[in-house]
Amino acid sequence: MFKNKFKKSETGLFILLLTCFLLIGCSQENQVIEEKEAVIEDSNTITMPEAIPSDFDFIVEFGVRKRNVINTYEDTVTKDLVADGTVTTNLTFTTEEMDKIYQKMKEINITGKKNTNPQTNCLRIPFSEDEWEITINGGVITHTVSEQYCSETSDDKQLIELRNYVFSLVKNKDEYKKLPEAEGGYR
Repeated sequence: MFKNKFKKSETGLFILLLTCFLLIGCSQENQVIEEKEAVIEDSNTITMPEAIPSDFDFIVEFGVRKRNVINTYEDTVTKDLVADGTVTTNLTFTTEEMDKIYQKMKEINITGKKNTNPQTNCLRIPFSEDEWEITINGGVITHTVSEQYCSETSDDKQLIELRNYVFSLVKNKDEYKKLPEAEGGYR
């Protein structure tokens, strides 16, 4: 009889210890998940490795209504035809082109905080806007630039130059050259 009580209390103790270990393990796992999410949300903590990571992709929407889109996630480009809407085609950058784009992003510290969109009393109408989303090592970086105000910060200029560089690569592709010309304009 004493043996049965001892086995029951030993089993109870074992179950109690197992439950404690599970709760501690789950708590630590949730903490790791929360820390990972915090790293992704704070773009200042995302670092760019020397070599281009396998998950490197980006999308940049730009133009008066952000209807021009270069999307490496889906390997597409969308051209704003103004009065005639938009047209989208498949377009893939070469490995060398993606590497050059990545290196340019490293040069301007794309993962760092940017001082963009200074507000002044001078407004442009219509105005162009750029919106970037970039994936690097599982982290997502976003930047927005508006040319609504008459002055630009050095960060604005860097992001616009980056977009112009990427767009120049697109404009030299046969797929883009085959797209129709835009008709009309914005006021």
